Amino acid sequence: MAKIAVIATGGKQYKVKEGETIKVEKLDLKVGEKVNFDTLLVAETDGSAVTVGTPSLGDKVTAEVLSTAQQDKVTVVKYKSKTRYKKTVGHRQLKTSVKILSIA
Repeated sequence: MAKIAVIATGGKQYKVKEGETIKVEKLDLKVGEKVNFDTLLVAETDGSAVTVGTPSLGDKVTAEVLSTAQQDKVTVVKYKSKTRYKKTVGHRQLKTSVKILSIA
């Protein structure tokens, strides 16, 4: 029976399964290090058991850091008509790829 968990990191929530690889906001860890995530919910895939934290269950999801890289560039354009004002700014967010090893 596989488990599904909802974790919180970087101000966002992610639904994860064991063996899955996800990209999260940058973590200050080296490649190969293990990390425990704040777990909000753990559920069985057949729907028999659901454990909900109030507000969290503690560190029940373990993951391994695979890499840290920049995402694709997002271009932001500021423009005001009739004033000859136009400003273009680009931003590349740092993301960390992690592989979910276990859900306790």
